[in-house]
Amino acid sequence: MSAGDIQGDTSELTLRRIQIRETIKSHLEKEQDLFYRGIKVLSLLFIDEVAKYRQYDKNGNMRSGEYAWIFEEEYRMLAEEYLRNANDKDWYADYLRQIDVEKTHNGYFAIDKQGRMTNPKVKARETDSEDEDAYNLIMKDKERLLSFSEPTRFIFSHSALKEGWDNPNVFQVCTLKHSNSTIKKRQEVGRGLRLCVNQDGERIDDSVPGIDVHEVNVLSVVASESYDAFARELQKEIAETLSDRPRKADIQFFLDNVLSNEREEEIRIDERLANKLHNFFIRNNYLDDEDNLTKEYYKAVENSDVKLPEEFTDHKQAVMELVSTIYSENATPLVHNERNKNVELKLNDNFYKEEFQKLWKKINVKTAYTVKFDTEELVEKCINGLNTSLKITEISYHIKEGVLETIDSKEQLEKGEGFVLKESEAGKLYGKVASGVRYDLAGKLMAETGLTRKTIVKILTGIKTGTFDLFKKNPEDFILKAARIINEEKATTIIERIAYDPTSETYDTDIFTQNTLKGMLGDDALPVSKHVYDYVITDSNTERKFARDMDASKEVCVYAKLPRGFFIPTPVGNYNPDWAIVFTENKVKHVYFIAETKGSMDSLELRKIEEAKIHCARKHFEKISNNSVKYGAVENYERLLEIVS
Repeated sequence: MSAGDIQGDTSELTLRRIQIRETIKSHLEKEQDLFYRGIKVLSLLFIDEVAKYRQYDKNGNMRSGEYAWIFEEEYRMLAEEYLRNANDKDWYADYLRQIDVEKTHNGYFAIDKQGRMTNPKVKARETDSEDEDAYNLIMKDKERLLSFSEPTRFIFSHSALKEGWDNPNVFQVCTLKHSNSTIKKRQEVGRGLRLCVNQDGERIDDSVPGIDVHEVNVLSVVASESYDAFARELQKEIAETLSDRPRKADIQFFLDNVLSNEREEEIRIDERLANKLHNFFIRNNYLDDEDNLTKEYYKAVENSDVKLPEEFTDHKQAVMELVSTIYSENATPLVHNERNKNVELKLNDNFYKEEFQKLWKKINVKTAYTVKFDTEELVEKCINGLNTSLKITEISYHIKEGVLETIDSKEQLEKGEGFVLKESEAGKLYGKVASGVRYDLAGKLMAETGLTRKTIVKILTGIKTGTFDLFKKNPEDFILKAARIINEEKATTIIERIAYDPTSETYDTDIFTQNTLKGMLGDDALPVSKHVYDYVITDSNTERKFARDMDASKEVCVYAKLPRGFFIPTPVGNYNPDWAIVFTENKVKHVYFIAETKGSMDSLELRKIEEAKIHCARKHFEKISNNSVKYGAVENYERLLEIVS
């Protein structure tokens, strides 16, 4: 049997009990991690009858329905199981003990004249409900719901909640009902598609240091099989409608693009090169028969092993960036089965080894940086960078005319083969793009670069008229690419003028014990013997090979993949190094090493911002360890061994 399969009693109530149990389990696992980050976890459970959650006797006295009883039974069992294994220093356990099971769940439904909870009245349009009192209650109490002082964490609701209800901290959605309405399903899942906030009301996005926004903001849907299938399809549809990204790497996709490398050398992809690139992708199994990118291509990207025709040798990075604009289902799985993540990281004896503790004391010091640079120099560099490197993609369009002449079969329509393409035309918009959207160009660039409005205005007024006119061709592309160039110039200006100084603060070892990262054996979880956990969870084949080589090396004493909570502040964004390594004394000349693994160390392929972060990290470790801890970015373990030997 697989996890989640039911054997024996397959009644409706048994299925709902299992769903409730899985929702609570998922909630507690997520909550255990996010509690220490100041983020409250909420779970939303949709039911088809209010009576299944709350009932009233003939005198109007309220009593629990069957779902409420099941919830309390399952919650007590799972919470008590966790508390039995908790230690004295587990603050989350203390939080859990303070919450009464009767107060941690609540129901939001329509309220009738007697104050009883009732099913909402549904009008002709299936999505319109009249439970306004319930919605107003939720809206008014949103901040209280997100506070740890409010015990309510599980919310039962009859309808999908109107679009006015927006609580960002719903991490579990459980559907204890059958729903045939696509709109309602979209609403239900949509309740959890929000970026969460912490106790200070701060949105948890890319700007928050030490946090992977994609790891934190994950919605778990606990549903029956039919709903699970819908959830997969729903997320696929969402991804497809996020933008007008190209979907096929056909000849037309490559044609007329101008690629530029770090030396500012340009190459225009004419018809010959477009055909050659397209055919090369086909021969290397990067494309399927319909010009969709394949898994083989993404594996090659992951392994830094993408092959290209000889003509593109000096523009490899530019080609890969161009191809990365294509939306493909093979790039990133949209739905993951959390049950498959069967490996949880727990500290082992290696963490407590004297050798690792010595290294930890050397690197756990926090620092602050200062930068002294001439603003006028930065402005001049940005102006030159924009004038020479800014290339804007012109907005293109396709006009296709099709005719539905005959209907041969139902299967023909289901396959979308009924329409016959009669004529097509491709073109580009030249000149100014007509749009009713007004852009605050300076404000947008301020937000993207962190520079003041005064500095941004100096840059924009200093560039050539022809460069500034590119904004009219494609405003959004202009903002995106101009910000990238400015950030890169800022990085190179800062890199030689930064200084780090230790502060009185240090990282606690809790960043290792609070790590609830999970992985799947045989996929991203690798069993190892010299790591501070029994497994190392890797992000790429490069990291997996690096970990295997370290584990087999007689020169390595102990190592750790540093948790995301460990980071170095830099002017171009916080930086999280990959590895902390202790080598065996007398076998190498540098015992302590912090390593960053890169698939390729070709200087032309490392972006300026990445180079700046690496430079800052080197300065940081030199300062806090008096040069006793070495730092470097390496392609593989062999290169690391050359450096330390």
